[in-house]
Amino acid sequence: MEASGMKVKVASVQFRHKAGNKDANLSTITGFVRKAASRDVKLMVFPEMCITGYWHVRNLDKAGVQSLAEPVPSGPSTQHLISLAKQYGMTIGAGLIELTDDGSMYNTYVVALSDGSIRIHRKIHTFISSHMSSGSSYTVFETPEHITLGVLTCYDNNIVENVRITALMGAQILLAPHQTGGCNSASPKGMKHIDMRLWDGRDTDPEALREAFQGPNGRGWILRWLPSRAHDNGMFLIFSNGVGRDDNELRTGNAMILDPYGDILAESDSIGDDMVIADLDLDLIPSSTGRRWIKTRRPNLYDMLHKPLGIEEDTRTVRFSYE
Repeated sequence: MEASGMKVKVASVQFRHKAGNKDANLSTITGFVRKAASRDVKLMVFPEMCITGYWHVRNLDKAGVQSLAEPVPSGPSTQHLISLAKQYGMTIGAGLIELTDDGSMYNTYVVALSDGSIRIHRKIHTFISSHMSSGSSYTVFETPEHITLGVLTCYDNNIVENVRITALMGAQILLAPHQTGGCNSASPKGMKHIDMRLWDGRDTDPEALREAFQGPNGRGWILRWLPSRAHDNGMFLIFSNGVGRDDNELRTGNAMILDPYGDILAESDSIGDDMVIADLDLDLIPSSTGRRWIKTRRPNLYDMLHKPLGIEEDTRTVRFSYE
């Protein structure tokens, strides 16, 4: 739907999760929610798998991953998010590892709505663990406040078709939780590791670390492509990310909120935990360039988009080809 006269205050959070310590991470989330509620925020986006921790999971055996996983919605982490959403009249998204009744595990993003209901997105391009499965559907839904949200997790946003389909399904705001920056990319001009010594020396030379986070392996990489996802599809986009050391990589933060023209409404240059807030005017969407372009599509020419070409590979193969 295209809301008329609708405005909403939103927040994007970056924080350094504690690997495997769900209680500590939920405590951090609770603190940010309370702070945001005092500023009348109605939609909050936390990072991918920030409840369970992220990069260390690639080294866990199946039992180790299972020890972190929880059922959704009955698990304690989801119940905690639901409680916060109801208490503060807010929509809150955060990521964890979901365990289903058949034993499958997913990189799942839980969105708790103000009425106590939830929606979930199972990451379509999961690579963090061979013990976890990828989702196979898109996630677009309307909140009790009549705002239509879409969710794509980290790598999901790299595939332009995923973002376009989410827009075609009516999303006005795209929630884009990540754990990125400082990754080792197979592409010669892609991201590369950030020197861990910069993190270790952050107290004596914080500006050196900030410069790295803002550089080509952090903000510079993000700005090569992320604004186009918002601009080309006429959606607001809320980018949330981890920050600081995540096992042997450095997440760069860069929490960011973009409008339907790809312009940045708010962003963080902090090297630590932080939150940015912006007011979104949804009336900008219908006349945005991306929405106007969508109206001129010629779907009868797009058969090749859904036909396998024989070059397709599993996300893990492509993601880890450098290593």
